[in-house]
Amino acid sequence: MVMQGTVYLVGAGPGDPGLITRRGLDILRAADVVVYDRLASRELLAEARADARLIYVGKAADRHALQQHEINELLAQEASAGASVCRLKGGDPFLFGRGGEEASHLTERGIPFVVVPGISSALAVPAYAGIPVTDRRFASSLAIATGHGTADKDGRPVSWGALAQTADTLVVLMGARNLRQIAEELLRGAADGATPAAVIRWGTTGRQQTVTSDLAHIAEEVEQAGLSSPAILVVGEVVSLRPYLSWFEQRPLLGLRILVTRPRGQASGLADLLREEGAEPVVCPVVRIEPLPADGERIKRLLGARWDWALFTSANAGACFSSHLQAAGLDWRSLAGARLAAIGAGTAAALKSFGLVPDFLPTSAVGEALAEELPGVWSGTRVLLPCAEEAREALPRLLHARGATVEALPVYRTVADEPGVLAAREALREEEVDIVTFTSSSAVRALSAAVGLAALQGVPAACIGPITAETARAAGLRVAVEAEPHTIPGVVAGLREYVRRRREDIGGAGREGRALQRGETT
Repeated sequence: MVMQGTVYLVGAGPGDPGLITRRGLDILRAADVVVYDRLASRELLAEARADARLIYVGKAADRHALQQHEINELLAQEASAGASVCRLKGGDPFLFGRGGEEASHLTERGIPFVVVPGISSALAVPAYAGIPVTDRRFASSLAIATGHGTADKDGRPVSWGALAQTADTLVVLMGARNLRQIAEELLRGAADGATPAAVIRWGTTGRQQTVTSDLAHIAEEVEQAGLSSPAILVVGEVVSLRPYLSWFEQRPLLGLRILVTRPRGQASGLADLLREEGAEPVVCPVVRIEPLPADGERIKRLLGARWDWALFTSANAGACFSSHLQAAGLDWRSLAGARLAAIGAGTAAALKSFGLVPDFLPTSAVGEALAEELPGVWSGTRVLLPCAEEAREALPRLLHARGATVEALPVYRTVADEPGVLAAREALREEEVDIVTFTSSSAVRALSAAVGLAALQGVPAACIGPITAETARAAGLRVAVEAEPHTIPGVVAGLREYVRRRREDIGGAGREGRALQRGETT
């Protein structure tokens, strides 16, 4: 007998993946099946289990992947088969999210469900645009309406005339398509045409754009700016606070969609920093780290010898070497007497997670600098080098030239991440990428081989250091940023400076130029 599953109606929030609730994220990570909408963040989907089934049921104004009754039945069928189902819905599931309809169908079918409220775009999007929906100086009442067809076509019509006179602030969701008609009906309902109004597109994301005007002219201004859905309308005196309270759109990388190619589990650090700067990270891990099987006998033999240095050139090398030690029945004490070197701050931080403090870091996070600057190297110095299977030869070759004996110990390999590669190919095809970031040569090779040079034409690259940049140039890419220092924060700092320079010379061409010219129309 199959145990019946549960459907979780989870609010994903308004777009910024950081705005999902902790409870919602826990359910998403544990679900067997994720049924998601058009506005669900790609980053949130990456939080699902690797073996979870992802089912798209998104709706746009002119096309539906599934009709609502089909979605209702899909949820019931999956739960009846014993699956834990996360129904991931943009915003809040019970605020114009059809969550009530889905819950009703589940009740009729005897399927247990749980509602996890989400942060609604009706509140979050104005906040990200610097517009408080209530303020005791201007507004003590709030109305939220759907603008989908000027009324929900399956429900009761919206009484715009009544709303025009009832609430101090009006927020209209899904109203971009019918904006002109909504404005006209509000004006006919005795709304003051001079009332401040704003339309905000892709709110809370790096693509956020805001148009402000008055109610009488907002539709015209939005049409001239070319804004389309997803967008919300805010009408009320609170919109006048935007020039003083705008905060999100002041960030230096706003408007840029930046492809993050780092492996799963490592991409979030860069993505978080980019989001803090106002960009929209497009997270598509194109490589993954695959630990190599541990050769216990070789590990014991190597660790039974004396080593002067153990060098770590990546965080992955430290983590995988630790696993090899455990597989051989050993731990880090087996390196007693050896000094530790890390190629950079990120690798040093990884070693510190094991309670280890590196004895040496080079001035530059490249193998050549580590080889040249490593102290206490002369004839007979013994160096253990846990590394990737495809590691460059420069480091051991230069150490050999200084007289050292180097034992390379491959502990992992870097391979293509097929789902991430497919997602990156789709993002590039849909022109959803303004800049691509690379933090390793292996990521450059994997993406270039998968999508081809033509797909990357016109998309500048930001590279973590000179070796990665050299690989990118050899692949025919245009390197716009070479980080200094060679760290993740260095990549972000380089992007800030690059964008600052490009915006001073706003004549940038292609996708990049269009992205850098995005701004506000008032």
